[in-house]
Amino acid sequence: MFNKKKKEEEAVVENQATEETKENNSTENTENEATVNEAAEELSVEDKLKQEVAELNDKYLRLFAEFDNFKRRTQKERVELLQTAGKDVVVSLLPVLDDFERAIKATENTTEVAPVREGIVLVQTKLKSILSQKGLKEIESINTEFNTDLHEAITQIPSPTDEQKGKVIDELEKGYTLNDKVVRFAKVVVGA
Repeated sequence: MFNKKKKEEEAVVENQATEETKENNSTENTENEATVNEAAEELSVEDKLKQEVAELNDKYLRLFAEFDNFKRRTQKERVELLQTAGKDVVVSLLPVLDDFERAIKATENTTEVAPVREGIVLVQTKLKSILSQKGLKEIESINTEFNTDLHEAITQIPSPTDEQKGKVIDELEKGYTLNDKVVRFAKVVVGA
């Protein structure tokens, strides 16, 4: 009896051991499959990251090339603008140059000064009107307070009256502004 029971118990134990082995094997297989799947996912994640890096690198290179082209284009436009910026002024001054040439020819044969002076005054007026159309204005200096933003003091002289102390007494060279920006300071004599 005992032998029969023992054999049955051994058979049950063997069945249990076989089942445990099968379970262990299936668990190991599941773990191995999971590891293989994880490795496959890691490879796919790694591949995805490589692909993303390649795309971003391509995008970066394209943006860099586009920016470089933009810089070249704007630099070229700036150079062209600087070369042709004075074109309007020069073209508008050509008639004045022609008038000066006519005045020089007229002075060759004349003995009277008054008509020549009148012609030169007309040319000067024409030149001033063209330049004022372009935004050039004279700086008024005489009998105004000395202003370092507009005037350049050449010398100081004792002022004849107390009212003229610190004011401009004489103007040696006119100053000009172009579109409200000083392009040449007025050279003046200041009363002390």
